[in-house]
Amino acid sequence: MRGYIDIHINDFDLNTALGQISEQRRQQALRFQYEHGQRTCVLAYLLLKRALKEEFGMEENPLFEYGEHGKPSIVGHPEIFFNLSHCREAVACVVSRRPVGIDVESVGRYRESVARYTMNDEEMALITNAPQPEVMFTRLWTMKEARLKLTGEGINDNMKQVLTEADRKSYTTVECLEQGYIYTVCE
Repeated sequence: MRGYIDIHINDFDLNTALGQISEQRRQQALRFQYEHGQRTCVLAYLLLKRALKEEFGMEENPLFEYGEHGKPSIVGHPEIFFNLSHCREAVACVVSRRPVGIDVESVGRYRESVARYTMNDEEMALITNAPQPEVMFTRLWTMKEARLKLTGEGINDNMKQVLTEADRKSYTTVECLEQGYIYTVCE
């Protein structure tokens, strides 16, 4: 299992790339109103194709089916687990033979009201005592979201307890502060 990251969101020909992906993904990409959303949707799929080729030898365009809370899986390949994520600065993908989740987020302005709504007291202490609260908040947020994507639950009303319930999960967090993003893989 390894994470794949691509920061070259504007460095490819979108029309050419739309011809290299499945019709299902093309339709998903074209539903985005703005070009940036289309680009990240297409690039995430291309990154998945690369990962599937490198890790599993798959050459064909994968088709998705979706679980109860929207977690995608690859039609005809129940042995392969994957997850995609994107933000303004980067697109992320992870593939594995076990359930896995990934989240990439832009490091932005820290808002205490959002943190208080989503973080428990211990996490709030980590954030408020950090030299860069926005970095610590983003780090914890990516951990929470990667775990929820692994389980297929998605964002819910129990965000404060996500990490306390997950002590046996493995997290790998990478801070790319020069590029303005952080990502976490949870397995």
